[in-house]
Amino acid sequence: MGVEGGMKCVKYLLFFFNFIFWLCGLALIIVGILVQVSLHNTVLIKDAAASGAPIVIIVVGVVIFFIAFFGCCGACKENYCMVTTFAVLLVFVILVEIAAAIAGYVFRNKLSNVVQDSLTEMIAEYNNSTAEFRKTVDNMQKDLKCCGVNSSTDWKHFKPDGNSVPDSCCVNVTTNCGIGAMTDTAKVHQKGCHTAVEALLKKNILWVIVAALVIAFLQIMGIVFSCMLMRGIRSGYEVM
Repeated sequence: MGVEGGMKCVKYLLFFFNFIFWLCGLALIIVGILVQVSLHNTVLIKDAAASGAPIVIIVVGVVIFFIAFFGCCGACKENYCMVTTFAVLLVFVILVEIAAAIAGYVFRNKLSNVVQDSLTEMIAEYNNSTAEFRKTVDNMQKDLKCCGVNSSTDWKHFKPDGNSVPDSCCVNVTTNCGIGAMTDTAKVHQKGCHTAVEALLKKNILWVIVAALVIAFLQIMGIVFSCMLMRGIRSGYEVM
């Protein structure tokens, strides 16, 4: 039985939303990877909770690619089973995304302590660590224009004289510019990295939360259209 524009419109809208889902999946993967890289390259955070939200977002992004297949094929073939599977999987993904958003928000509230502990550990291990580790710390201090955890004096054990800092703390980075210059405001950044790192990570975690919630809203719309199409198929409509 042919139908007028209403059910045809639903079918085309479902196709459109599946294309949006594909883009959303790609966006989730990119956002998740960027946050994960930022968490572990900007500062070597070892707290497992820090990786939870971005890893979940990446996994959800990959899953969305497969879910879009059921939506497209189900709408094209007017297959009730496939459209139903599509809708059920979307509900599951929305629940996972909400869980990731909550995890990100909870971690955001305890971020200050995690950053404090991680930066303190980084400074303590700096002299006896690998070249790659030291490069990570140096890049962080140069990029954020900071020195130490709370101030440059956190590097008091860096050299025997107790008054030197890594060259990456310098306003103008040159070889040995940090020797004997710990409290020299003209040569060395006096502000610690704690505030800057915390602000950077909070911004990235916020992007994860926003991405998850916005995409969850779009997926709810997809579920609505799927249910409408399921009802049409089950009622015996032939969607042209």
